[in-house]
Amino acid sequence: MSGSHRAARAVLALATAVLPLTALTPTVSAAGTLTMLGADVSTAQRALDLGAKYYDAAGVARDPLDILKGAGVNYIRLRVWHNPRSGYNNKAKVLAYAKAVKARGLKLLVDFHYSDTWADPGKQYKPAAWADHGIGQLQTDVYNHTFDVCTSLKAQGTTPDSVQIGNEINVGMLWNDGKVVNNDFTNLSLLLKAGYNATKACNGGTQVMVHTANADSLDHARWFYDGIRSKGVAWDITALSYYCMWHGTLANLYNVISDVRTRYGKNVVLAETAYPFTNGNADSTGNSITTGCDGYPLTWTGQATNFAHVQNTARNAGAIGVFYWEPTWYAVPGNGWDPADIDHSGNGWDNMAVFNWSGRVNPEVRWTP
Repeated sequence: MSGSHRAARAVLALATAVLPLTALTPTVSAAGTLTMLGADVSTAQRALDLGAKYYDAAGVARDPLDILKGAGVNYIRLRVWHNPRSGYNNKAKVLAYAKAVKARGLKLLVDFHYSDTWADPGKQYKPAAWADHGIGQLQTDVYNHTFDVCTSLKAQGTTPDSVQIGNEINVGMLWNDGKVVNNDFTNLSLLLKAGYNATKACNGGTQVMVHTANADSLDHARWFYDGIRSKGVAWDITALSYYCMWHGTLANLYNVISDVRTRYGKNVVLAETAYPFTNGNADSTGNSITTGCDGYPLTWTGQATNFAHVQNTARNAGAIGVFYWEPTWYAVPGNGWDPADIDHSGNGWDNMAVFNWSGRVNPEVRWTP
């Protein structure tokens, strides 16, 4: 989930395949296909462990992975924290849930936060075990942790198809050592190279993503990806977060996707997006997002339409994938946001899930190639 984002004016009506002429550039090919139809379900394992039920559009109780697959999902994203106090989602939990993912023929994206808790543009805390480590040791830490998780997954027959080296690392990760200060990408580049090399040593075919929440502007995206490219960082997929209430119009999103795709010659994925179906709140924890964007009511139809339009825009701009962030995270007591107090911290995303407060799926939401 995105953290401290600059508020942006909402949005839009770039609806389907029709794009403004000003968004077109000669280097962008015609509309393609979204091959990565993704969902980040990192909290689903805890919900199921607590006895939560998920219901399909007909009201039949089913496994949430099966319901999502029926809605078009073919790729699952799971975050991994280093040593969260609750255990969710450490390596062991990810290993266990990866079996359920792969058993359904779904592909797997592992999202390394390199933290014991949330990492996003506003915070990139080192794991407690690495707190006193300088940049030299941190390179070894990143390599060993990445290699360990990847090879453990591979050993049980659930090799990750993709990994993210960091989560929304707009100004670096593993602060302060890996933070970009005064436009100096040196330390961050060393950490990204360590993660990339570890992934490829584990499995050469696993695609490495570098993920930022810089879908808001060409300047921000170019500053970051130019910066790491100038230091010789290798990556396979450019990954962005897009939430319309933070990152602006779909026309702007189109321009950013098409620009980074052609500028860096790499595939592009929206690693996160979501939209509220209500401004109501299901528990005592306030919602992370309380407003929507112009043209999209806070209803099941509004949520589904926004997601469809985000997918259309990404597809037309030449992206290869879109992931919905935490569609299964409806309010289940004990499945809170804080890994240090998971039992009592509540859920700020219950109005953003595609399952309502009774666990029933929005029948209008579809992932489409």
